This record gives sequence, C-alpha cells and structure tokens, in this order.
Amino acid sequence: MKNYQVKPYSEEDRIHWNQFVTMAKNGNFLFHRDFMEYHKDRYQDCSLVIREKDSDNWYAVFPANCVGEQVYSHSGLTFGGLVYNKIKLMDVIEIFRLILKHYNEMGYRTLDVKMMPNIYNTYPSEEFAYALFLSQAQLVRRDVLAVLDLSKRYTISERRKRGIKKGVQNHLRVQEKMSFDSFWNEILIPNLKNKYDKNPVHTVAEMEELKSHFPMNIRQFNVYHFDELVGGTTVFVSDNVVHVQYISAKNGLSDVGNLDFLVHHLMVNIFPNKKYFEFGCSNEQNGRKLNTGLSYWKESFGSGNVVQDFYTVETANYSCFEDYAI
Repeated sequence: MKNYQVKPYSEEDRIHWNQFVTMAKNGNFLFHRDFMEYHKDRYQDCSLVIREKDSDNWYAVFPANCVGEQVYSHSGLTFGGLVYNKIKLMDVIEIFRLILKHYNEMGYRTLDVKMMPNIYNTYPSEEFAYALFLSQAQLVRRDVLAVLDLSKRYTISERRKRGIKKGVQNHLRVQEKMSFDSFWNEILIPNLKNKYDKNPVHTVAEMEELKSHFPMNIRQFNVYHFDELVGGTTVFVSDNVVHVQYISAKNGLSDVGNLDFLVHHLMVNIFPNKKYFEFGCSNEQNGRKLNTGLSYWKESFGSGNVVQDFYTVETANYSCFEDYAI
C-alpha cells in the first residue's frame, strides 16, 4: 500500500483536479471545479486531495464543504463522495481512514455524504460504500430514483401512450434551446411558487453560466403547441445517464400531452444510445414521504427504482479501521 498524504484543495490545484476528475473511474462533470464553484459564495469549501507522499501522483479527491463542526460531501451537489482512479479496495479504505482522521484533527466532528447512485459509475466503483460501512456510518436518508434502462426493452403504460398520442394529434414539437429564460420565467418559477412557494435551486444566470462551461452536459428542451411554450425540461447528461433536473408543464395545459410527448421524444429520438434515463426522486421530507402520483407517472414509462443513500459518520471513527483486515 502506498504512503498517502491528505491535503486541503487550493486554487493552484484547479487544473490538476479537473484533469483527475475527467479520468477517474467514478468521475462526473458535477465534480469539475467550474461546476462546484458557480455557487462558491454559499459554501465554505473544504475539499481534499489525496496523493502519494513526496510525490505529485494523485489517487483521489474528495469534494466537500463545511459548516461549523460538520463536513458535507457535498451540500451544493446532487451527490458527492470519494472520487478515485483504479486503485484497490484496501487503498480506498486507507484513504477514507486518512480523510476522517484529517477532518477530526481539524476539529470537525461529523461527515455527511450524499452517495452517487451506482448507475453513474463508468466502472464498478462501490469500494467507498464498503469503507463507509467499516467506519460505522449511519444511514440517515434514502431517496428513490425512477430509472429507465434504455438498453433493455421497456413497456410504456397505456395511459402514457395516450398522452404521447395526444401530443402527436396536437402537433406538438420539441426544440432544444440554448437559453433557459423562457422556460424558467414562464413555467418553472410560477409553478414552483404556486405549488411549493419555492424558487428553483438555480437561477437563469447560474444555469447559463454552467451551460457555457458544460454545453453538452446541460441541455434545455422545450415543447411547443404551435408557437406557444407549453412545457420543458432541463437535463444533466453524464456518460451513462440522462438526469431530469427540472421538468414542468404550463399550468392548465397538461391535457395536450406535453410532458408525455416531451419525455418520449427525448428517450426515443435524442438519447436512445444512453444507458439510463433517470427521472429523479419522488421523495419529500428527507426520504420519509413518497409523492405517489409523481412516482406513478415516472414508472408509467417503464422505469424501475434505484436508491440514493445519505450517510453520516463521526470523524473520530477513523479508529474503526484498525482490525478490518485478516
């Protein structure tokens, strides 16, 4: 096993960090610094770089932010955790032990981790999940993601088929847009305000900044009834997965089949070569409540379910790793 060193991320690491994330076995564009830092004013960064001691060879990075005595990986991202290259299980365990020890010595008491669902892994990459188990991490939340495997035969319900047919009969058309402005201001913001009294997590300006850095990963598709905007979706596109980040229909016009037509169009015509189409979760209240109507709509396209787990671990538990090996 190599002699690993844990060091806090600094701005001088930026280029190397981004290169490492691109080549990592479980890397994702969300871990790129240009994505992580679009909202850096909201989060105090405490990310880590793990390299070989007295060497510039990197083996892992750990995206994270901190609040008080707590570390989060990562509050501003859909998921977090340890990002690493093709190292052995024992190396991942040792690296996580050193991460916990580092944070403990820095005065942080707990670490919270949003796990990356396994559908996003380019290679089998659940070593970190095992390391969490060894650290006696506690499962504190579990969301359920509706996921459609586009590489397999799937069955769309008759109700969804009727919605798709309505879209055809109503001459709906889907168009990819470079701007998020019309979907945000005409549909998404009003709908979220009316239903939940909330705003989207991202502003239009933030989305357009992110898209300027990741034009092929962040895409906006609107659906039109003749010239009228009647719905849309913002998707995040990774190597294996198309993730529905936002989706909404114009209030009172869902009966024209707009969202059924839109989703089917993306599945069949835009992303047929992707492995998974991920609709997101239908949970509320930290996973304890299920929006059954929303879950049913997603499953009606033929999707199954994948869980995303959330863990908390005491940083002092780095001592739990002493006797795991036989």
